[in-house]
Amino acid sequence: MPPKTKKYFRSTESGAGMTQKGVEKYRRDNPGSKLKTAVTEKKPSKSRQKRRKSYCSRSKGQMKMHNINCQKTPKKRICAARRRWRC
Repeated sequence: MPPKTKKYFRSTESGAGMTQKGVEKYRRDNPGSKLKTAVTEKKPSKSRQKRRKSYCSRSKGQMKMHNINCQKTPKKRICAARRRWRC
């Protein structure tokens, strides 16, 4: 995992998650990795739609497991990331 700097990770206010440079660094450090950045466009391609759907269902499970309610605590990183992914 790259160091947690502004260069590699987004702030919670800007949507959480890794930046493009962070993903590139991770892939350099871990050959064979298929890590990609968030799907943020309104009309993604078919394969990117599937990634978004998969991420949204996975992150919903994380929220449920940790008892997080984004209406009560919208500043949590998981909530910011889900907004960015349009979940």
